[in-house]
Amino acid sequence: MGLFERWLTLWVGLSIAAGVALGLAAPAAFTAVARLELAHVNLVVAVLIWVMIYPMMIQIDFAAVREVGRRPQGLVLTLAVNWLIKPFTMAVLGVLFFDHLFAGWVDPQSASEYIAGMILLGVAPCTAMVFVWSQLTRGDPNYTLVQVAVNDLVMVFAFAPIAAFLLGVTDVDVPWQTLLLSTVLYVVLPLVAGVITRRMLGGEAVVGRFVARLKPWSIVGLLATVVLLFGFQAATLVAQPFVIALIALPLVLQTYGIFAIAFIIARRMKLPYPIAAPACLIGTSNFFELAVAVAISLFGLHSGAALATVVGVLVEVPVMLSLVALMRQAEHLFPDTDELS
Repeated sequence: MGLFERWLTLWVGLSIAAGVALGLAAPAAFTAVARLELAHVNLVVAVLIWVMIYPMMIQIDFAAVREVGRRPQGLVLTLAVNWLIKPFTMAVLGVLFFDHLFAGWVDPQSASEYIAGMILLGVAPCTAMVFVWSQLTRGDPNYTLVQVAVNDLVMVFAFAPIAAFLLGVTDVDVPWQTLLLSTVLYVVLPLVAGVITRRMLGGEAVVGRFVARLKPWSIVGLLATVVLLFGFQAATLVAQPFVIALIALPLVLQTYGIFAIAFIIARRMKLPYPIAAPACLIGTSNFFELAVAVAISLFGLHSGAALATVVGVLVEVPVMLSLVALMRQAEHLFPDTDELS
């Protein structure tokens, strides 16, 4: 590992501190950047995520993508965790904590909105950051692409019905612009750029050297994203630390719990590590743009539901980095691809 990856947790911690400090020192600047959005997708954050994803997209070999169908177990695991387990465990945890454990600290109206925000996070599995987590764990880029593509296709049909059922509402207005724009920005465009770059570079050796040179910039993109996200919410973090902590606790438990479930199943299925790594992480990460957009449209900009989805954004990066580290330490517990070929 390079210097950036070896000390990534430290850099992220410093970026969180820098984001909060800068957000408090220059709130107008962060407000201006936050307004640069289209369909609830912040364009500056989108560019930074694009920088993170691009190196992995260059590694995708479409000849190998066609072979994914020979090993569908990873896809089955991803879909089962994302759509049959995660939304419902998130709802259960939300009710457990805010209707029972935290009932004496939160008024009923706020509690119901926090639960709603958690549910929206649980029904919105990640699209963009999965590529980053897969890259950091040395996951198979071809398989990761297929997992994300299939998951996004299911989300088009399953998000609204599951969200409506768990929220107890008759209709959920899915922000299709957010969903489609995010897919284009985070999957289609970087994938096209990766394919073009790969063809221009030629052989695998040249591709490998080029990707190695880009990887530090990918980490820089991640750190800059962390600075922005925490800068955007610096005032909220300082003004409502207790509420933030209350919401964060069940979200953290949910993330580690979903990872544990996926990890155990992947082990029992004897998935090779390059497939198991993204399969275990894709269900733990969230499509926060979609969750935030729906929370705002259903409950309002200043609602508890919107706040809960924002806390999900803030919790995600540090927790996911810890899971990346756990996955890499557990690599020896999984067979590699060569052993199963």
